[in-house]
Amino acid sequence: MAALFDPTRHEPLRATAWDEAAARAAIGRIVADTESHWSAERYWPVHPRDLDPGEDPEQVATSLYFGAAGVIWALHHLQDLGAATLTRSYLGELETLRLRNRAWLQAGGSSDFASYLMGDTPILLLAQGHAPTPARADALAALIEGHLDHPARELMWGAPGTLLAALFLHRRTGQARWADLYRRTADRLWSQLEHSGEHDCAYWTQDLYGRRSSYLDAVHGFVATASPLIGGRELLEPAAWAAWQACIERTMQRTATWDGPRASWRAELHTAEGRPPRWLMQFCHGAPGFVVCLAGMPGPGLDALLVAAGEATWAAGPLAKGSNLCHGTGGNGYAFLKLYRRTGDARWLDRARAFAMHGIAQTQAEAAQHGRLRYSLWTGDPGFAIYLWDCVRAGADFPTLDVFDAPRA
Repeated sequence: MAALFDPTRHEPLRATAWDEAAARAAIGRIVADTESHWSAERYWPVHPRDLDPGEDPEQVATSLYFGAAGVIWALHHLQDLGAATLTRSYLGELETLRLRNRAWLQAGGSSDFASYLMGDTPILLLAQGHAPTPARADALAALIEGHLDHPARELMWGAPGTLLAALFLHRRTGQARWADLYRRTADRLWSQLEHSGEHDCAYWTQDLYGRRSSYLDAVHGFVATASPLIGGRELLEPAAWAAWQACIERTMQRTATWDGPRASWRAELHTAEGRPPRWLMQFCHGAPGFVVCLAGMPGPGLDALLVAAGEATWAAGPLAKGSNLCHGTGGNGYAFLKLYRRTGDARWLDRARAFAMHGIAQTQAEAAQHGRLRYSLWTGDPGFAIYLWDCVRAGADFPTLDVFDAPRA
């Protein structure tokens, strides 16, 4: 029997009944507190958990992943959904924010301006949605086209992220240029697939952070790339999509590890000799992210595996790292919301809401410890507020992965 997760990374689920009023109140507190901590100079203060050792705690965080772009997106997304009413618009800050984000990347030695989670691309997407211009559309097209051969081959920095941006732009406009860029990116990613003789399946190698990896996960890995391919499959030729579906299903089935009725995936397909595989149970590594990324797959080929991954996520319990989306209780809870949408089984919605109540308590405890909330989309409280709203309305759209433009309430 395999050990699919490390129990020390998790904590017992609090036995708190679902309370919609409490969830709505928590959303209101998060939004109000976030707005109250905005400043034109720093946007929002960086949380200690979002700092690497030795980093300046006074730095300005700007990216979609853990900086101001993500917070602005989250606040306006909540308002568009009808979950909150803001005291001001933050969309007039976007060009200055883009330039400051570029300066941050360059200070770190990076010119990856097309990065979806760290670069210009999501900031331009926000700005183009707010006030579209031909020049901004051309800038987005140039970023996507110039990113086709990025060696990372993963969502955060590489072409899979701009594949997702092309999909969002096509959904927004219906224009053929975005469908063409989507297909060109998908074709290039297909040409870059490698074959594992050990596992008899396809995978990508990521040249990332100074090393070569074979991640499978929902941020840097294979399944993160599968997600926009599944979501945009109507833009592909039927034969191309059939090949992608067979490829994705085979890799997921061949790389899963089962423990009775539960299943998960190690972080990397191939690990260095003598180094054991890492077993994590969070969105960015492990079963929850696989469910989120694969739940839109048509057909029954992955049904049993997705349910088993959901059972593994439930068995592990809430994450001790807090309530956030990337590696916290809220991100894991999205797996249950996805399974509720896919299966219609109410126990998954009940489990998502149980994680929501636990996450509210985690957010309150963290705020008491640090004296403020964690102002970040993927790693903090505004992202968790979106999860709470999805628990209220039984939604299942993972922020900025499944949806960028919310239908306005």
